Amino acid sequence: MRRCLALDLKDDADLIARYEAWHRPGAAPEPVIQSIREAGILEMEIWRVQDRLFMVIEAGPDFSPQAKAAADMASRDVRAWERLMSAFQKPLPGSAPTEKWRDMRRIFALSEQP
Repeated sequence: MRRCLALDLKDDADLIARYEAWHRPGAAPEPVIQSIREAGILEMEIWRVQDRLFMVIEAGPDFSPQAKAAADMASRDVRAWERLMSAFQKPLPGSAPTEKWRDMRRIFALSEQP
């Protein structure tokens, strides 16, 4: 299963640099990385252009976004990470007040073309 999500960063060069620093190899807290793996996420990448982020998640067949969200809410470490990341992030235009990462909808696949 592949999921693609989007989120914006606050348009501040210093904040963006700090956000990227938190995402370098070994910088994110181990309990956060562990929670991602335990949820059945096989690979996760975050890409950036200017202040827009794009996350690609490759997950196994047992992955449940709802179960991951519930586990995150139960984890003090993940909640602390989310609070920290909120200092750098801003919702996409049109997002609900509690929405952060928003699912994207695929509109093209080369494999489906004649």
